[in-house]
Amino acid sequence: MEQLRKQKNGDSKSGASEEAKEEEAPEIFQINVKLPHQPYEIKVMVSTQEQVQDLRQSIVELRDTFQYSCFHLEHNSERINDFVELSEVKGLVAESEIKLVEDPYTEKEARVHMVRVRDLIGAAGDRVDTVHGICAGLSLHEYIAPYNGSESGTKSSQKNSSELPHPLADYDFNAPAPISALLPPPPTQQPKTVKALSVSVWNPPPPSLRQKGHLLYLQLTTNEGEQHQITGHVSGFFVNKSSNSKFDPFPRPAPKNASAHSLLSLISKLSPSFESSFISLQEFNGRKDPLCNIQFTNAIPSNPWFVPASEAALSAHQPDMTRTQETYLIAGIENAETLRDWNEEFQSTRELPRENVQDRVFRERLTSKLFLDYNEAAVRGAIMVARGEVAPLNPTEVKEAQIFVYNNIFFSFGADGVGTYKSEGADEAARVAVGKDVAGVRVVNQLDIQGLFTSGTVIVDYLGKRIVCQSIVPGIFKQRDPGENQIDYGGVEGREVVGEDERFVDVFAKLSKALKVKKHDVWDKEGVKHNLEASVETKGLMGTDARKYALDLYRLTPLDILWIEQYWSEMPEDASVEKDNERDYPHRMAILRPELIEAYWRLKMNDYVKEQVKNRTQKASNGINGTKASTEKPLESNETFPENTEPAVDSEESSKSNEASLEKSKPAVDGEDANAESGKAVESGEQPERIDVSGFDLAFNTDVFCYQEPQTDEEKEQYLKDEEEVRAICQYLRETILTDLIRDLRESEVGFPMDGQSLTRLLHKRGINMRYLGHLASLSQKEDFRLEALHTLTQQEMVSRAFKHEANKYLKNVPVLFASACLSHLLNCLLGFEFNKSPKVQLDEEIHFLYPDADLSFQKVTPESMKMALKTHVRRRFRHDLDGEWFTQINHLPLLRDIALKLGIQLIAKDYQFNAVVQQPAKEGEVMINGTSESPKLNGTQVNGSAKSKKKRKNADPESRSSSPDSLVHSSPTTFEPDDIVNIVPVVKDACPKSTLADEALEAGKISMMQNHKELGQELLLESLSLHEQIYGVLHPEVARVYHQLSMLYYQMDEKTAAVELAHKAVIVSERTLGVDSNETILSYLNLALFEHANSNTSCALIYIRHALDLWKIIFGQRANVPHPDSITTLNNAAVMLQHLKHYHDSRIWFETSLAICEKVSGKSSVNTATLCFQLAQALALDQDAKGAVQRMREAYSIFHAKLGPDDRNTKESESWLEQLTQNAVSIAKHAKDVQARRLRRIQLMPKVTLGTRPQPSVGQANADVGMGRGVDAPRGGNATAQVPPHSIGGMDSRSVDELMKFIEGGGDAMKKGRSAEAKQRSARGNPKRRGGRSSISGAA
Repeated sequence: MEQLRKQKNGDSKSGASEEAKEEEAPEIFQINVKLPHQPYEIKVMVSTQEQVQDLRQSIVELRDTFQYSCFHLEHNSERINDFVELSEVKGLVAESEIKLVEDPYTEKEARVHMVRVRDLIGAAGDRVDTVHGICAGLSLHEYIAPYNGSESGTKSSQKNSSELPHPLADYDFNAPAPISALLPPPPTQQPKTVKALSVSVWNPPPPSLRQKGHLLYLQLTTNEGEQHQITGHVSGFFVNKSSNSKFDPFPRPAPKNASAHSLLSLISKLSPSFESSFISLQEFNGRKDPLCNIQFTNAIPSNPWFVPASEAALSAHQPDMTRTQETYLIAGIENAETLRDWNEEFQSTRELPRENVQDRVFRERLTSKLFLDYNEAAVRGAIMVARGEVAPLNPTEVKEAQIFVYNNIFFSFGADGVGTYKSEGADEAARVAVGKDVAGVRVVNQLDIQGLFTSGTVIVDYLGKRIVCQSIVPGIFKQRDPGENQIDYGGVEGREVVGEDERFVDVFAKLSKALKVKKHDVWDKEGVKHNLEASVETKGLMGTDARKYALDLYRLTPLDILWIEQYWSEMPEDASVEKDNERDYPHRMAILRPELIEAYWRLKMNDYVKEQVKNRTQKASNGINGTKASTEKPLESNETFPENTEPAVDSEESSKSNEASLEKSKPAVDGEDANAESGKAVESGEQPERIDVSGFDLAFNTDVFCYQEPQTDEEKEQYLKDEEEVRAICQYLRETILTDLIRDLRESEVGFPMDGQSLTRLLHKRGINMRYLGHLASLSQKEDFRLEALHTLTQQEMVSRAFKHEANKYLKNVPVLFASACLSHLLNCLLGFEFNKSPKVQLDEEIHFLYPDADLSFQKVTPESMKMALKTHVRRRFRHDLDGEWFTQINHLPLLRDIALKLGIQLIAKDYQFNAVVQQPAKEGEVMINGTSESPKLNGTQVNGSAKSKKKRKNADPESRSSSPDSLVHSSPTTFEPDDIVNIVPVVKDACPKSTLADEALEAGKISMMQNHKELGQELLLESLSLHEQIYGVLHPEVARVYHQLSMLYYQMDEKTAAVELAHKAVIVSERTLGVDSNETILSYLNLALFEHANSNTSCALIYIRHALDLWKIIFGQRANVPHPDSITTLNNAAVMLQHLKHYHDSRIWFETSLAICEKVSGKSSVNTATLCFQLAQALALDQDAKGAVQRMREAYSIFHAKLGPDDRNTKESESWLEQLTQNAVSIAKHAKDVQARRLRRIQLMPKVTLGTRPQPSVGQANADVGMGRGVDAPRGGNATAQVPPHSIGGMDSRSVDELMKFIEGGGDAMKKGRSAEAKQRSARGNPKRRGGRSSISGAA
């Protein structure tokens, strides 16, 4: 990928083109495939870079070739190897003929064929999977507004759109969150092709018949009711003479001697109705988007926390004899095919060549697939361990110390079973340590250091237990000789014994350099000094396979010593004195995040370069030659900087590739300035002056404050210096990072988080640990409505995390059968105490009798004890005291969602009653979004937009509760019942690295677009998309994100059709991998709506906006006085779309709602508010309210005049508008009597006169990067909006007032001439701090 590196480093265009010549572009052409059966020939498009395996997959997925699964391909009568690229097939060119030849079956291929046919014909019933929950991988996109990739019919239907109802016609801002937005409609029964297809009772064949080619026996029941016994033979499948009571597996005599190579073909011969029903089934499946049906290959699907009641009903479970036989069909009789040497597979994959792009694609693709297979196997094993279904290797030990081996995976509990962490927090410290360990393994895997290996590591949180799953490192259990350490490098027994091994120095030095860790001294219990490259807790083990393994990677960064000193006290030396655990932080494992280290390193590098530039400037001003003196070190680094250029610190670059991380690190340089300097130097014939950064070195000692005892004065002095460096970065976190985040959120510089997940990602991206939630809550506890939303969100996240810890305390000791009763009772104590102040546990006494020793202490929990426990958790873990009334101010649905996602709970979707008395709707005339009304009235339409269908569905579902207040109050003694919790799924944290190759291509494409190399940029972006799909598969969170980013880039380039297509894919993949209500899914829906509107499909766009707003209510909640700040953008976009459809009155309502929120968030005298007043004035003019238009324009003018001054462009424009609107208002008043006779002077602005829409910023994304201040055409250091005044808003019309008023009074035709040019100008206007106006886009979140 040298070409991408050259582009990223700003190399010349010629260098890139030369590299492109070396690596020829793939050739795409068509070939003919000859078939042994009808239709006898098909045509397939292939690429020279595809493997033969890809061609095989393309063949078996075509409708005419479904029946083939066991075959090989021939070209010129020579068999083609399935594992080579098509470019390596001799003589293969366009229109070449390839012959498909059917092969004899093996037992494995016969079993695979059977499974495939069952899936194809719809004979496979519902599968029960411990890894995948109910409705796993659900997508609602096709039910919201079906997408067929066509625009026909949409535009024509909008000609008289003002007379048609629009999707937002009955939208109620104050209605409660509609749970229907999370649910699919009732499932439609698919066509049935056969009654049953299963493995026969006579299977497997006896040894004597195996020798005759018998592989397996099947049983088929057709739709006609006939039952057939089928023999799977090496030659194919045939009907035999067996029955349920008689065994005769040989072929039937004529005329019933049906046989075929494919089971699919045989069924069509045996069942007359099969062919027509199979076609109907294909048509039924074809109605759905292919992305909604495709199977997951490289990712675990998202499990929704709300599932339809129909999915939990008894009728949802269908009979399927083969369900229990699928393990045999997939893995064989001995189950040997599932026993894999995971560690050898991981390390062999890591050792694959990576010399060129093809090697890297194959290596990363295999890595991604291997991690998914391992993760699923590990999760299944962990669930069995948690349920007590795997015998421990050390049954005599206490439960927390027991270890297990299952499926070649090593399992242990994330608890301090042997007292390793006794002095640092015991079980709490052990739980955090294993969590940090999997994050450390992920970091090392991402760095991909050659010669350094890690074990496959996964953490599974299930039923209150944290289970660590690791691949077995060869030699880890080996008994060493006397005098040999069990560990070769690092701490052997804590810090008391330290091992050193020269074989690990080189690889650990590379790791430490990438992680900014310095080589430092540590001392063992004897006071002997050891010089280590990494933390003493990071261990090196030489495996029996001669590989160097890095273990225990939880201490890759220093401790947060300021936090520890403030909130942690050491164990008292006097054993009789107990430690105050109620006051102290739960553990001492408070470790800084790698993102913080990277940000601090870049800050110091920036300071260093500035100092070098300053010194050089001073020397130049004093007439001193800028050449280095002989006493200075020679230039040792290739990383240079043009003079007078300051590096840009960008936290986004923390995820660099391995090669970039291991090279001499450097800060990013402003591309425009660098090119300018280079250009000047070239013109003058001189080399640009460069800054030597080889003298800069910043690294941290990760073992300071860890009970190390330096021996000499020199060692003590160095140790103190190391301590001061760590204190400095901790201070930087508290004084700079936290305050910068608060400032950015307050000033609308970045997208605002919607829920706990997005808040967590935002903090982690900034290098902030979640223990600082309390500090953020305190910093945001000011009289600022925007920060008030942050304060509410941080409190909700602290409470949900506290509840998780409290629930885990009870769950880990409760038998599995009582888990739902335990969780439902705890939820009643937290969320349902207003409905029932004394909830009782609902237990089955008969089952309770079977577990006399079970720990059922959760029965003693009351709402008051839960309240005190949660307040204690929040105080200890986050150093924050909850408000006195917080327990009664809970926003129930968002908090329930956060808890369910953290604990893996799946609940039946219904209207849970949290309050004893239903609150009254909001007062008439009150304008708010996400109001507090708890009325049972749902928000308008069903997910498909039909209120009528929703009523039918609700009445048809006997298991859902009635929406009347009486039934809600009296339907149940408690809010939650054990039966409401239908499933508990594991919460998984893995160590799978991201693809550096795909990220390099994406970054190179973005940079090329910013440098205005559009053709090259588009080529690189498409290459990046192809790499993402090849490496990750189509269904993966990273693919969803790249779809999202590319759709925004194509939208900015005005390629609207491509943008819409990619946006649809982003929505579906986000729903299936991240969740139907994740914040990224909501943002994808909002931007999809924007692109559909730009593509003249506004009605569809409004459907998507409505759905996104419904989801927004669910995840953020309904807070009367705390609206979500970013909802202003969405409401503004909806108002513009309504104007486009000529629904002027409704558009005015949405503008007014947007303004009301803006006044709360930004204040009534802010420039933001003035801008929205300006827009609302236009909307009022469209709605024939001349007086109101004048009033709002006067408010806008007053604010602009006070804030920006009389000479500002905005002030002058609003003044001109105010004069004209005032004149027209007076004119209308004078001629009120003549209005019925002549309507010449009524204000009728066309919708295109008003503002445009703008994309929604992602959480934590700078609004400038969304397009308000930086376009793709602008370089990263430049400003695409320099010609616009600082406070100009993209929503204000760019045409002169005289022209507009001429249009209002009948001169509209003159305005149309300049519309195209003006639209281009409007697309470049805007300000990062504002919410209006369509503007250019530089990238996506």
